Amino acid sequence: MKNLFTSESVTCGHPDKVCDQVSDAILDAYLSGDPNSRVACEVCATTNFMVIMGEITSNAKVDVKEIARNVIKDIGYTDKAIGFSADSVEILVKLNGQSADIALGVDNSIEAKSQCEGKDVCVLQDAFDKIGAGDQGIMFGYACKETEELMPLPIILSHKLCAKLEEVRKQGVLDYLRPDGKGQVTVEYLNGKPSRIEAVVLSSQHNEKVSTEQLRKDLKEQVIDKVLPAEYLDENTKYFINPTGRFEIGGPTGDSGLTGRKIIVDTYGGKCPHGGGAFSGKDPTKVDRSATYMARYVCKNVVASGLASECQVQFAYAIGVAKPVSVLVNTFGTGKLSDEKLADIIVKEFDLRPAAIIEKLELRKPVYYKTASYGHFGKEGFAWEKTDKAQDLKKYL
Repeated sequence: MKNLFTSESVTCGHPDKVCDQVSDAILDAYLSGDPNSRVACEVCATTNFMVIMGEITSNAKVDVKEIARNVIKDIGYTDKAIGFSADSVEILVKLNGQSADIALGVDNSIEAKSQCEGKDVCVLQDAFDKIGAGDQGIMFGYACKETEELMPLPIILSHKLCAKLEEVRKQGVLDYLRPDGKGQVTVEYLNGKPSRIEAVVLSSQHNEKVSTEQLRKDLKEQVIDKVLPAEYLDENTKYFINPTGRFEIGGPTGDSGLTGRKIIVDTYGGKCPHGGGAFSGKDPTKVDRSATYMARYVCKNVVASGLASECQVQFAYAIGVAKPVSVLVNTFGTGKLSDEKLADIIVKEFDLRPAAIIEKLELRKPVYYKTASYGHFGKEGFAWEKTDKAQDLKKYL
């Protein structure tokens, strides 16, 4: 049976990704000064204007405007003439403290309250019971054997296309490029396995001097041909390079940007459901972020252990409650054990309470800026990408 599946990615200069990166750079700055900072920072941007808003409670002192300008400069928006630049952008900051009502549930979970009720002095049986989930919600994780990263092939290739596009721009290989860009890869599957690439879409912002013909030739040779595996390409692969012809106006000038609007780009390219919660700008007490990272960690270790060749999990949380209210596993028929049995194993082998997740995945460290472009999963250097539990899980085979 044949079917097509498509995923997309965007460059760091895409307007939504500009906002994600500013949000996470601000989060990192607060965590560097105070690892217990509570941060929910969102950014929106348009022509030469940016708003930084949200709720932050921290002992750290941070110049958020300076951080924002540094991020914009690092991305490459330095030319005032294109309508958005680090030096000229107007930045409005509207940040308040975290809601006291939300803090009640995070600081003292329902489990902790039940243990301490009626006691003047209370020592919890388990310190990880202290913190409750910062909100209700559902979170998904996924892993499969399509790539060495244990990620779906279409999203990995889309990320690599866009990362290469940024590289040739920043290194001056194609000096007429500007920061905004998008990529998309359609993979044909045969009996559930990738067999070939059906179509490639690549669009890049550029200056007024380059011709469309030259740009299409250069992007094919310097980006597509350098990234996509030759064994997946054939004479029927279709290429759509800057299909509208011109893309001079881009970034926040061409389209407004907003934190958290690229959640499918951030995760699995549509191969796995998404609960709806975004990541960037949120500290790890927000299970939208931390529990989704844990879900990826769980799935990756299940697949790496050989218990399944494809694994999807869903966790659900209630605000102020430490333990998830449900755990669901789907191995799409590839599991060595039943999905129900695997769910029991996951609950036994992985501590899914927010405080335990934060400690296990080292989430109070300022590591988030690096997640804000080219996906949160499938990249080295993050604790949730480790497969250190795989050996333990093999005992269930």
